[in-house]
Amino acid sequence: MSKKHPVVAVTGSSGAGTTTVKRAFEHIFFREKITPLVIEGDSYHRFNRAEMKEEMAKHEASGNNHFSHFGENANHFDLLADTFRSYGESGKCKRRYYIHSDEEAEFHTKRLNDGKTYHPGEFTPWEEIDEPTDLLFYEGLHGLVKTENADVAGNVDLGVGVVPIVNLEWIQKIHRDAAERGYGADVIVDTILRRMPDYVKYITPQFSRTDINFQRVATVDTSNPFIARDIPTPDESMVVIRFRDPKKFGVDFPFLLNMIPDSFMSRRNTIVVPGGKMGYAMELILAPIIADMLAKKG
Repeated sequence: MSKKHPVVAVTGSSGAGTTTVKRAFEHIFFREKITPLVIEGDSYHRFNRAEMKEEMAKHEASGNNHFSHFGENANHFDLLADTFRSYGESGKCKRRYYIHSDEEAEFHTKRLNDGKTYHPGEFTPWEEIDEPTDLLFYEGLHGLVKTENADVAGNVDLGVGVVPIVNLEWIQKIHRDAAERGYGADVIVDTILRRMPDYVKYITPQFSRTDINFQRVATVDTSNPFIARDIPTPDESMVVIRFRDPKKFGVDFPFLLNMIPDSFMSRRNTIVVPGGKMGYAMELILAPIIADMLAKKG
């Protein structure tokens, strides 16, 4: 961990709401004129898209039906820990990108101009990042992971978890995969079941290590996510915000209760806010924490 070069990690599975917290941080960075080094969790996958399909086929052929992107064998946890450690020590590290779309492929092909044409599902080469930045900002699946071989969490200065209750997370995944990828219900359910052991072993424990958790809870019936006809809207949910140690960041609960209409305290370290106020609450909470971290840089 480093006061000179802070590392901020936002962790949560795809569709969990990490986009909302990422946008909140972007607003904070813009207003406070902060220059972040942005690191994407997907760039630490061990295999590109084609290789991952081959690896999954190999594992299934050997009787392992639980090989997934959530697990240690499919990711470079060691490199992620090294990235955080290197940045914390020197403000420098290596970075690459995982290409998600044709637009990203075209952008990186032009940006790198190395004679190669990049395609979705591939990685860009590792690049040394040494230009001055104020902090490292990570968003992905494994920002607070810890295993026998790698301690990513031990190199994080501010850990933020974004995690809906599991039924809501499944509803979001089912609808997203059906709409964006054309997957059938059976395929999506198989994916959820395949990932479950890695979800329990690697994803869930991270939320006990985060400094702040934002958990969306639906206020409508989600008891059977596999037949839900739509995703509960923000107005059909509440957000439970838990601080592991409120004193660490000097959290002013009376101020938050006054600023966020219809919010209330459910425990001494937990405030509950309307779902539609999630982004607003994030900015109220995170902006002074980030400002304090940068002030301590000296």
